[in-house]
This record gives sequence, C-alpha cells and structure tokens, in this order.
Amino acid sequence: MKIQLRFFASVRESIGLAEEVLDLPADIINVGQLRQFLQARGGVWQETLAEQRALRMAYDHVLCDAQKTLAQGGEVAFFPPVTGG
Repeated sequence: MKIQLRFFASVRESIGLAEEVLDLPADIINVGQLRQFLQARGGVWQETLAEQRALRMAYDHVLCDAQKTLAQGGEVAFFPPVTGG
C-alpha cells in the first residue's frame, strides 16, 4: 500500500526530509507499526522517531494514536508537540 508521509518542525529538521511517498510492506497496518518501520532505518530515523520521544501523529489531518489503521493513499504526519500562549 502506498502512503504519503509528512514531517514537520524539528522532526523534519532532524531527518532532513519534509515528505515522502512510501510503498509499505503488507504487514504494516497501523501508524505505530509504520513508526517502528521507519525507526528500523536506523541513525537519525531511530533517534527522532524513538518511542520515548514526545511525538504527535496525524492520519489524514486528524490527530491519532499508534493503533490508527492505515489505508491506501492515506497521509501520515509526524511532528513534535507544540506549546504556546
């Protein structure tokens, strides 16, 4: 299944990529598995997307958790939590 990945703010700066189209293996079915799949690339991918790091995820422009199911043509975004006043 093909999905669109988007990376924002410090995530984008760390991995050096704003977006990517990815053809996923059949066993990757949710956002959490996708995150682990990307971590397996190693290096800055592993560090930036590590489970212990505070990180927000969205699927098709809606915040989601790791259990959100992926579908063909979906968009997954990774970004740091934001604060403001």
